[in-house]
Amino acid sequence: MGKERSEKERGGGEQNRKNLFVSCVVMNSCAAELKLLLTVLLVICSVATLFQTLPSRFTISASDLRFCITRISTATSNSTSTSASASIASLNSTPTMPPSPSPPSTQKDQVADNGVIKRVFNPYGSAAYNFITMGAYRGGRNTFAVIGLASKPLHVYSKPTYQCEWVPQSSSASNSTFSSVSYKMLPDWGYGHVYTVVVVNCTFSEAVNSENSGGKLFLEASTSGAGDKNLNITDRFEVLNESPGDINMSLFSSKPKYDYLYCGSSLYGGLSPQRVREWIAYHVRLFGKRSHFVIHDAGGVHEEVLEVLKPWMELGYVTLQDIKEQERFDGYYHNQFMVVNDCLHRYKFMTKWMFFFDVDEYIHVPPKNTIKSVLDSLSDYTQFTIEQMPMNNKLCLSADYGRYYRKWGFEKLVYKDVKKGIRRDRKYAIQPRNVFATGVHMSQNVAGKTTHKTEGKIRYFHYHGTIAQRREPCRNLVNVTEINFENNPYALDTTMRDLAWSVKKFEHNMIGPKLKNTRQ
Repeated sequence: MGKERSEKERGGGEQNRKNLFVSCVVMNSCAAELKLLLTVLLVICSVATLFQTLPSRFTISASDLRFCITRISTATSNSTSTSASASIASLNSTPTMPPSPSPPSTQKDQVADNGVIKRVFNPYGSAAYNFITMGAYRGGRNTFAVIGLASKPLHVYSKPTYQCEWVPQSSSASNSTFSSVSYKMLPDWGYGHVYTVVVVNCTFSEAVNSENSGGKLFLEASTSGAGDKNLNITDRFEVLNESPGDINMSLFSSKPKYDYLYCGSSLYGGLSPQRVREWIAYHVRLFGKRSHFVIHDAGGVHEEVLEVLKPWMELGYVTLQDIKEQERFDGYYHNQFMVVNDCLHRYKFMTKWMFFFDVDEYIHVPPKNTIKSVLDSLSDYTQFTIEQMPMNNKLCLSADYGRYYRKWGFEKLVYKDVKKGIRRDRKYAIQPRNVFATGVHMSQNVAGKTTHKTEGKIRYFHYHGTIAQRREPCRNLVNVTEINFENNPYALDTTMRDLAWSVKKFEHNMIGPKLKNTRQ
């Protein structure tokens, strides 16, 4: 027993020594971290004390403080990881934030010898971007168009300038050439908010990339002293890159792929899938096989609307572009002027005629006429505008009671606004090869003639607001040929109603019953 007790005592003493050794190791390890923590706290206290001696004008933002704490936390993490092991440090290390650019040196007020106080003004930050590109396109052998947004005050109150430069990819090609002509167009009629739409035309004195060896187009955007007369800020950036063999020069003189192309404005909000279904089926039937529709989604093409467009996309009639990113920049009406100008130059040589109207508007030509015969009669004009037929978006026939939910929108909304003496908005079509920039209701930058005398040839029925209503549009059922409703005169017009059966049959022949269960 005594021997066993002696062995246990010796074993217990040895265990105590081991525990003491481990405790010392842990304490030594923690001591390094504790020293670092105390050092950091000392630095923070010193900085806080220093702040009390600074002038009241000096401030530090919350973002600056967060940045400093992040740097300290990162340094602490890296130090701890390094003390543990090199391998763990390589796994746990986090990249540090890049240092923010140094602010401009702050100037102070000064008192002149004559006692006058000379005040100073210190600028910080930037109110708007100099230029935001959406697209750049070749318009011929020696000309290009750059479409984008720029600061509206810059253009309203100053005269910023643009210059284009072509940089060949091949060393054997000619040297860089500045454009001999570079001018801007502002096609949004002053509607812009923070940003306005700018179309820059760059025309060189000779053919560019004629060897098809590739190159890059650069745009130089200069403020010309706007914003700060002491500075002429010039931003130079790449807007177009042509790889070797990319260019097909015959595109500019050959017959276009389409006869008719639709350039849609920005679609946003909760659109009705059924109204979109009716609109696309009607217009594919009207324009025919050699037509195409470019739809711009600014947030309105939700999943149900996409299901309506998919069959037509699969058949090659529709191209859908996601432009929701442009919402970052405050322009007019979801930047629709920029969107239609990009569409103009993107598809300029792919179609004979280009149409601009909305998805609650229906183009119509008189009976015994076709869209081809009407446009052939207008072929001498670069641009023509289209008369509006405004339709009431609530009045329906009482004869449709109990079954109006089965009918299409343009089939049951049959009362036309007949008030006289009102100037109504018009929509338009152009021959795009002769147009340099465009608008929403017409273009002011065309080469060639424009006509507004198209009554009796072509018109459009406008069902205002119905595209954004996800409910049954019929709100009032009547059985009269004329009515005064909400202080406005209306007359019965069944022009579009009479076409509904043919459009439904056409849709079924083209895509089958895929969309028969589409909701409002």
